[in-house]
Amino acid sequence: MNIYLETYGCTANKSDESVIRGILKKENHEIVESSEKADILILLTCTVIGTTEQRMLSRMQALSKTNKKIVVAGCMPSVQPDLIKSIVPNAFLVPPQYLYHINDIILEKEINFEVKNKTLSPKNFNGISAPISIAEGCTLSCSYCITHFARGKLRSFPIEEVSSDVYNALKQGCKEIQITAQDTASYGFDTGDNLGNLLFNICKIKGNFRIRVGMMNPFTAQKNLEGIVSAYENPKIYKFLHLPVQSGDNNLLKQMNRKYTVEDFLEIVDKFREKYPNLTLSTDVIVGFPTETERQINRTARLLKKVKPDIVNITRYSARPLTKAKTMKGRVSTKLAKERSKYLTEVCSTISKEKNKEHKGKKYTVLITKKVKNDTFVGRAENYKPVITNEKVEIGESINLKIVDSDSIHLFGKLI
Repeated sequence: MNIYLETYGCTANKSDESVIRGILKKENHEIVESSEKADILILLTCTVIGTTEQRMLSRMQALSKTNKKIVVAGCMPSVQPDLIKSIVPNAFLVPPQYLYHINDIILEKEINFEVKNKTLSPKNFNGISAPISIAEGCTLSCSYCITHFARGKLRSFPIEEVSSDVYNALKQGCKEIQITAQDTASYGFDTGDNLGNLLFNICKIKGNFRIRVGMMNPFTAQKNLEGIVSAYENPKIYKFLHLPVQSGDNNLLKQMNRKYTVEDFLEIVDKFREKYPNLTLSTDVIVGFPTETERQINRTARLLKKVKPDIVNITRYSARPLTKAKTMKGRVSTKLAKERSKYLTEVCSTISKEKNKEHKGKKYTVLITKKVKNDTFVGRAENYKPVITNEKVEIGESINLKIVDSDSIHLFGKLI
């Protein structure tokens, strides 16, 4: 059959896409580039915030007009099946935990649903980067988060199975391994293992490749901080830390049920920067959480100015179904949330520009990951900084570049 696949959302969803592609390829289906050429349409959904949910519903409406069989996968089937059915009544739903049944669903076979590790499924990676899930679910229950309802309790995959996925990705020509989970730092909490040990084992795999470690919750990162920091010593691991702080105010963090303080966040950042001064720090901030005051948003701004993260993902709070925060009083108006978001965006843009200027004149070994417009290529330096070059290079090639310029997002490099 000809199958069209459309994916939205986080790196975990992109990892799920590789599972779907692997199963479809094994079963001799053809993955096509447009819905017009397809017999079956698969939509991998995200519902992390309200605007994303609306986009998913819009895509469902558009795809339903084709009158073709539609399979809806991703997080929405777990937490909003009725909403999906209200748009596409005949859709087949596949929650993340049962993704390996995708071929049975396509063929409309009778299914005995059971949970299996995704590491046991075949995978097909589309490009130089391979997003690889190390776990499903989460140990935490942040008050605003719908994803932990969608993906369930933490289930860490065995180190040997994750390592096998990495090995197979390298055999397919991948050069960048993107380790992903809802919270990578909680890896092994259910099995007695830990992220540091997993990274150590992956790095033992032979080959010229790099590893990007995905988001870590500060609360769980503290539990194995020394092990994680030590694992980063391996040159295969990008010196990149995605550590969401969400707010610079401890009272708000408590209401979010984040289980750490601003001081905990700062301690982790200091530990990493002490060991890796060239570290790229990425963090997330939620603006407009219920009861948020002007004083609290100013505390967040002060924290960002103090820490100077390279990347800040700013999200306006969005009330999600099933979450505790949805029923909290003290709603912040949309207008005020937008103003605060704009303010923090301006603060962070200034910080990013100044941080990137510090790299001018430095030399990096850059892994070329994709081609963009006008014969220009983008790659990643050892610290995961995106570097743009117009040199004649190949995707997957590692080249030595000297940084000659920068903006708030990219560095620009020339061959040494």
